[in-house]
Amino acid sequence: MRIAKIISRYALGVFLGLPVLTAVACNNNRPEKECITFEEMKDPTNDTLSDWSHVTAGLHASFISVDDKLPKSVAPEITLVNNVKISGWKGEKVSAQLLLWTAEDIDQVEYAFNDFKTEGNSLPASVAQARFVRYVMTDEFGPGCGHRQPGDFPASLAPDMLDNLECFNLDAKTVRPLWITFDIPSDATAGNYKGELTIYARGQSPHNFEIELEIVDRLLPEPSEWSYHLDLWQHPSAVARVHNLELWSDAHFEKMKPLMQMLADAGQKVITATLNKDPWNNQCFDAYADMIVWTKNKDRSWSFDYTVFDRWVQFMMDLGINKMINCYSLLTWNNQLHYNDMEKGELVTVELKAQSKEYEELWGVFLKDFTRHLREKGWLEKTNIAMDERGPADMKAALRVLELYAPELGVSLADNHKSYREYPWIKDICVGASNKVSREEIEARRAKGLTTTYYVCCADKFPNMFTFSPSAESVYAAWYAAALDLDGFLRWAYNSWVENPLTDSRFRTWPAGDTYFVYPDARSSIRFERLVEGIQDAEKIRILRKKYTGENTPESLKKLAQLEEAIAGFGTLEPSSDWQKRLSDAKRLLNTL
Repeated sequence: MRIAKIISRYALGVFLGLPVLTAVACNNNRPEKECITFEEMKDPTNDTLSDWSHVTAGLHASFISVDDKLPKSVAPEITLVNNVKISGWKGEKVSAQLLLWTAEDIDQVEYAFNDFKTEGNSLPASVAQARFVRYVMTDEFGPGCGHRQPGDFPASLAPDMLDNLECFNLDAKTVRPLWITFDIPSDATAGNYKGELTIYARGQSPHNFEIELEIVDRLLPEPSEWSYHLDLWQHPSAVARVHNLELWSDAHFEKMKPLMQMLADAGQKVITATLNKDPWNNQCFDAYADMIVWTKNKDRSWSFDYTVFDRWVQFMMDLGINKMINCYSLLTWNNQLHYNDMEKGELVTVELKAQSKEYEELWGVFLKDFTRHLREKGWLEKTNIAMDERGPADMKAALRVLELYAPELGVSLADNHKSYREYPWIKDICVGASNKVSREEIEARRAKGLTTTYYVCCADKFPNMFTFSPSAESVYAAWYAAALDLDGFLRWAYNSWVENPLTDSRFRTWPAGDTYFVYPDARSSIRFERLVEGIQDAEKIRILRKKYTGENTPESLKKLAQLEEAIAGFGTLEPSSDWQKRLSDAKRLLNTL
């Protein structure tokens, strides 16, 4: 009876022309293993009532667009594709997406690549990596910022997290994307390489998928050399809490290493550091822990312990993140500072308005000592006092104190008050996406070695990187910067994790996914991979602009005009309905010009 079922299932798969892994176990000699992992949250939508009766037995698979985000519980209605062609420059990281689905339980799904070959050359299978995509609970934009409860907005499951698993068990009546990444070696020979991806499953014969990797004869530099100014705020305390580690212990730093290395490999330029009490008044699930301990001694003198600050900064620099150290903040969200009062024998919290004499006195003492310490470490020129969305009056008062007591320190400012005009010397200005800086102002600042970037936050519906956002928006963000000639992009936060980040991306205050790009144990996400994809595009644009402008021939100027025409369409926050297609077309242009 069982044999008959197997034969019947196989025959049906052949008849329909489906890429289905059939239940002929003799063709799969891989050893059995346990695929142990955590459970995702249950699908709260009516998708669980979807009809799967038309899906034949076995494991089905097809390539789909990297732009596609398909629901977990709905049987896909897609054109089946058994091959894919991907193009990229030498040194570039490119992606593809394979969708798996099944009407029945399928255990031990695995994958393997073979070498990629072209005439006279080959690339090892190790240039390719595949990761099973996990679904996390999400919600929707709504009014954007503001307190919310889980029941305030419709919940759904969104594919986002890239899990580092060797195998996966698929539940009946579910889909499971497989995210495929190719790291093209910088020294690869240009050409069209062909290879295969094989999908295995317990009790089923393997299925091969053809992959063509086109390597364009252009070189993308190493991430450390990228010009794009990426500033994703880091949150060390969240790592300690999620992994139940002692804050600032050796184990804590060891756990952060692969997580922050991913950030360095994305071209991150900025180290996020704190000066005193959580500067954002604990707006996250985890408060930002002190990196500098302030102490008021019994003789009323002050001392400052930089042990943690120094270790954190050096740790990040050793990973390759070394352009800027942005220290928050001279202006905290609740105007509070705290310090150890040795006379009282307790931690004292004070609230100081920026315009007060006490504010100047306390900060003045610290800033002088901080400047001395940074000079000794050789970090003074890299360090900025950073301030986040503070009012003009407080800004003016804080900058006056900074000028009086620490004029050598730079300033980094996330601001929507056009402060770059009132304070044209500010080293690092970041404006909200809707507050455009003119190209002339950007160029004037750049000529002085000053950085001008933009940010999106909970208030911005598009482009954004929520877990429910179309993943192509992460790419669009860099094209938006390129279209407006901005130096880069800021987003909080890289890893400000919620209570249960592996399963539920929702938070009490903002749209789901607003607080983090990546997941515990250095798990990447579709959003993060596509953010890097966009940054690579921005670097390719920069290289091509420089090349064609420098050549200044009729042919090169024609190509430059083509490029600029393609870029110009992405300098808007209200794109046309076909923006994803236009973005795909523009990306192809970068490989063919």
